[in-house]
Amino acid sequence: MRKGPAMAVVSEDIERVEDAALTRAAQRGDAAALGLLLERHRPGMRAVALSLLGPGPDVDDVMQDAALVALRRIGDVRDPAAVGAWLRMVVRNGSRSVRRAAARTEPLAEVPLPPGLTTPEHVLDKHALRDWIWEAVESLSPALRLPVVLRYFSAGVTSYQQIAEACGIPVGTVRSRLSQARTGLAKALEATAAGAHDDVRRRTEESWLEVRDTLAAAERGEYGKVVSDRYTPGVTLLSAGQHLGGSELLVAGMEGDLSAGVRQRPAHVIAGRSLVVWEMDLVNPPDAPDHCPPGVAWIMTLEGGRVDRVSLYHTPRPDPAVLAEP
Repeated sequence: MRKGPAMAVVSEDIERVEDAALTRAAQRGDAAALGLLLERHRPGMRAVALSLLGPGPDVDDVMQDAALVALRRIGDVRDPAAVGAWLRMVVRNGSRSVRRAAARTEPLAEVPLPPGLTTPEHVLDKHALRDWIWEAVESLSPALRLPVVLRYFSAGVTSYQQIAEACGIPVGTVRSRLSQARTGLAKALEATAAGAHDDVRRRTEESWLEVRDTLAAAERGEYGKVVSDRYTPGVTLLSAGQHLGGSELLVAGMEGDLSAGVRQRPAHVIAGRSLVVWEMDLVNPPDAPDHCPPGVAWIMTLEGGRVDRVSLYHTPRPDPAVLAEP
């Protein structure tokens, strides 16, 4: 028996009411409600991905990315009854990013933020899911945790190519580890749903204070004391996965940049129990505007609360040919 126009309208209204109730529950931190939302809209989301990408592994990647974006950003949905359209938009934007270039997918930046919320940590502060998500991220192995944190939480190291360069691994390995990490996250989220979680907001605020204190101490010529107090004795400095040196090189590098007139300005902070990322803008002196790249990310792993390893990722300089295009 086919539905008449009136029955179709009633059915659609019921679905919108159910969507609204589930969305509001998810925004209060109800993981089961979010799972039901993703399941009931999965066919429509997948249809969008298939229409833009065709059959293939990219569709599964986009669907997994969309689920994680929804988990982190369900608090952004302004019209709970229209959550289906929002989910399809997430998939559509992710699919378009894949089509533009596999090396430049930016899952966080693609979904518009409400006014006044311009960074991922502001979005996380909006709803109760943020601490639970971080607890699941912390349960991953270090090899899987770093690509996930950069992919979904950083501001400027989100593409497969950038993550590969920061970690010193091939792009294919990044894809593989992200796929494994998403599977692990799903299991960890289920296992930690009812547990106690750290306060991510407090930890992030403390890390913002620490990066500012660190830079201020460096300006006073006291960065060596910071390294001695807050880093392990065997701290390792790396770039692109290659070992460069230890604490002496860290201090010499900071002092060399300062003496050359280069200053660092904190732009974004990611703070986990075992992994911290400080993304910095680099300000070159007027007489040497090309002394350093435009930015650097300090990717730091912690051991017993102290920095044990620092990996530096420098933001590439803009391509002059691209800048010259009309």
